[in-house]
Amino acid sequence: MFAYELHRVAHAELVREAAAQRLGREAARAAKAARRTGRHEPEGRVSAGKDRYATVA
Repeated sequence: MFAYELHRVAHAELVREAAAQRLGREAARAAKAARRTGRHEPEGRVSAGKDRYATVA
C-alpha cells in the first residue's frame, strides 16, 4: 500500500510539472505573438545593422 501511495504522489508531481511547463510555453508563445502584432504597423520591422550602407571606394 505504501508503494502505491508513493507512486500516486510521484505521478501527481509529474502531472503538475507538465502543466507548469505547458503554461510557460503558452505564455511565451502569447508574448511573442503580442510583440509581433502589438505595434499596428503595416509591414514588418526592418533592422538597421552596421552593413546598412555600402562602403564607397
